[in-house]
Amino acid sequence: LGSFREAAHDEARLDGVLRRLERALARHLRERARAAHPSTGGTADLDHPVAEEFVTVLLLEIGRDGALGVLNCGHPWPYRLTGTAVEPLTRAEPLPPLGPFPLPADLAPHRCEPLRPAESLVLFTDGAEDARDTRGRFFALPDALRTAVRDQPASPQRVLRTVFTALLRHTGGTPTDDVALLVLRNERGPAPRAREPARPATTTHG
Repeated sequence: LGSFREAAHDEARLDGVLRRLERALARHLRERARAAHPSTGGTADLDHPVAEEFVTVLLLEIGRDGALGVLNCGHPWPYRLTGTAVEPLTRAEPLPPLGPFPLPADLAPHRCEPLRPAESLVLFTDGAEDARDTRGRFFALPDALRTAVRDQPASPQRVLRTVFTALLRHTGGTPTDDVALLVLRNERGPAPRAREPARPATTTHG
């Protein structure tokens, strides 16, 4: 998170932010490998568990007009809430997680349909969909989201309250993994129409 905050402050584009994150992770893994095996001189040992570590990352950019650009390295896609409908933001194939493989040379953000007024995006960590009950069944996050918006478009607070209540019920109150959810709602309405300047009244006499 510290690397992201620094990169987002310095880099004007998503691809620049992601490449900075890749370099920061590579530096972190080299330092861990050096600490674990000083004799390697900082060269990562591919047989060492550090070399197999990875991080999933989703970078999302929302323009003032609702335009969406996304770079996804192995992370779950957000869900879009449109009225009472729940759909994945996109079904495109994400990039591999950061760590095991280098980023491709062409790193253009994936363009999605704009986030329109009153629409929401639900971003979450994989702990939400990987949570299991006592019988080993995964938590159905889309179903919980549909419950939240079943009767009417829901506020972010209601979405979070509904999802966490269902998640805790599913896991018996003890999720085995960290869970984080973020609901982003476009509260920008259509631009108000400019008032026409008042015209002076005129009278005519016949």
